[in-house]
Amino acid sequence: MNIIEIIKAVVLGIVEGLTEFAPVSSTGHMIIVDDMWLKTQQFLTKPAANTFKVVIQLGSILAVLFYFRNRFVELLGLGNRTKGQKAGSGPNQGRLKLTQVIVGLIPAGVLGLLFEDYIDEHLFSSRTVLVGLVIGALFMIAADLWGPKHPKVQTVDQITYGQALSVGLFQCFSLWPGFSRSGSTISGGVLLGMSHRAAADFTFIMAVPMMLGASGISLLKNWQYFTAGMLPFFIAGFISSFIVALISIRFFLQLINRIKLVPFAVYRIVLAGIIYFML
Repeated sequence: MNIIEIIKAVVLGIVEGLTEFAPVSSTGHMIIVDDMWLKTQQFLTKPAANTFKVVIQLGSILAVLFYFRNRFVELLGLGNRTKGQKAGSGPNQGRLKLTQVIVGLIPAGVLGLLFEDYIDEHLFSSRTVLVGLVIGALFMIAADLWGPKHPKVQTVDQITYGQALSVGLFQCFSLWPGFSRSGSTISGGVLLGMSHRAAADFTFIMAVPMMLGASGISLLKNWQYFTAGMLPFFIAGFISSFIVALISIRFFLQLINRIKLVPFAVYRIVLAGIIYFML
């Protein structure tokens, strides 16, 4: 593994960290950057390349786990109420519950398990990503146009079980590479009457168990690729993804309620146009 290949791992980790939680499709960006510029397939087999993408995605997910660490401690019943929580009949009164997160995970989790092989085999290409970018962008614009101007759900703790399940159904769109997990769930949440920040918080929290589970299964299936020669490549991508994602999460959550979804949708359409003319 030479220095150029390590730099490519760092670049892909940065791309993953920047785009995993913005509604622009991290998978789409990685496919595009790799297929068109970095060409890691020249020195990685397809299974090894897919394993690397899982590794850097894991870096981003651990960044979310770190950022929301107090929230996850509460969800697991391992800590007390956070500062500012209203008193109630129990430690979780008026708070987002672990069961609500689980309800939101069920639809995409089931479909993902059923169609994992088909998605990996047929949908990971620049052309399919292009389609996902455009349709996802139109969905985001629709959410900003048709979502309530004064949403009733201002914080993640006001989300109901029905809304959690509905957001989980919207998350199924993200199984198409390029559609974007955060794009589909934040847009769905806005249409359901959530503020952009509440929908984003729930999206990030829900992403952790979903992606940890998917990543864990994938890593167990592809453990043979963690050889001494490949470890520097994997570690470089993982570290860069974790650091950049940690910065990006804070920036995005401060931004989303101010600029909404349309600017991200416009970016996606412009990006799709560039890809179309480069293919």
